[in-house]
This record gives sequence, structure tokens and C-alpha cells, in this order.
Amino acid sequence: MSSQPQKVALVTGASRGIGAAVAQRLARDGLAVVINYSGDAKPAEALVAEIASAGGHAVAIKADVSDPSAVRAMFDRIEAEFGGLDVLVNNAGIMTLSNISDTDDAVFDRQIAVNFKGTFNTLREAAKRLHDGGRIVNFSSSVVGMLQPGYGVYAATKAAVEAMTSVLTKELRGRGITVNAVAPGPTATDLFMNGKSPELVDRLANMAPLERLGEPEDIAAVVATLAGPDGAWINGQTLRANGGII
Repeated sequence: MSSQPQKVALVTGASRGIGAAVAQRLARDGLAVVINYSGDAKPAEALVAEIASAGGHAVAIKADVSDPSAVRAMFDRIEAEFGGLDVLVNNAGIMTLSNISDTDDAVFDRQIAVNFKGTFNTLREAAKRLHDGGRIVNFSSSVVGMLQPGYGVYAATKAAVEAMTSVLTKELRGRGITVNAVAPGPTATDLFMNGKSPELVDRLANMAPLERLGEPEDIAAVVATLAGPDGAWINGQTLRANGGII
């Protein structure tokens, strides 16, 4: 048995979908996992129990990543309970589709607040507090490459995340911390399936040369690689995990 202290990972927006799959995978890989959520506690607590029943260690912490004080308090609690943080996975995000001409201020502001500012808030804390040798994995989206109508504001927030990823890599020189982004394509989550006809889902699934939707576990495997020992030489990159859709 290794005498090394257990590493600690924070996964934002981790109570369902891709975030939950990432939390489960990192727990299986031996990390203690902080499951961040902002709304209903039940899915987060159920995921904590599921990880514990499989022999892992997880806790749930409620915090709205768009609120800087809530993010600071979450990092404070992680330091108090675990002694610090080794891995940050910025998974929390929202998406509202509309043409730029039809996007109202509230929709614009909310996506900026969660996707852009929320990622900034956690990056700012991690840049000060993450243990040397740690890992940061941000979430972008393959829509930054596809640039489809209706995705203007969402794609812009994710392009901002990719820019911050590259800049922070350079700002953390000398500390052994890698900073990367994962950019999923269409992935079979409840959020993705909601409101889509079977025909549309089939069409989106067939866009990739591998002719299927991604599964949350596919994305979690990429995150786990970047967060684990095999990802040590990958730094400042955005990996498009999308089956070749672009």
C-alpha cells in the first residue's frame, strides 16, 4: 500500500452528467473527490454515497461558481478538511441556444457568469492555492471549432476558457502544474437529450466518423488521463474529445 497521502480533486458541476462520470472515475483512480453542485443536493449526496459504497472517498459542497465569495469559501473548506487541493476540474457550465440577434441580456449575462466568470473564479483560487505538481482541467466545447448558428454566446464563453487555459499555463511556470482543456462533442447526457427528437439525436450521432454520441465515461477517461500520471507531459492544450466530428 502506498504511503503517499491521498490526492484531492474538486469537480465543479459534478452532481450529474459528465461531471458525475468524472467524479466517479477520479474516485476509482484513488483520489478523494469534492463534488461541487449549485442546486439540488440530492443527486450530489447520492453520488457521494455511490462512490463511498465502491470504496472511494467523496464529499459534496454547494457553491455557485459564478459567486467569487462562494468559490473562496469552498476552497477554504477543502483546505480545512483535506489540507489542500491537487486537481481542479472545471466542469460546471450552462448552455442556452439562440441567434445573436435574438439573445437577451439575461441569457447573455448568465452564460458569461457561469461559463466564463465561474471558470475564472476557480482558476484564480487554484492559481494561488493548488499544490505544486497539481493538475487543472477546464471544459471547453467542440462548438468552438464547429461554430454553428445559435451557439454564438456559448461558443464565445468556451473560447474564453481556452484562452485562459493557455495563459495560466505560462503564469504557473516553475510549479509543475499542468493546465489543459477538454472540448467534448455531442455527448449522451440527459441535458443533451432533453428536447431533441430521436431523428435529431441520430443525425448528431452520425456526424462523427465513429458514428455514435460520446458517453460521459469517454470524456471522463480523457480527464482522468490529464489528471493522472500519464498526462504529465501534456500542458497548455485543448483536447477535442468528439469522435472526430471536427
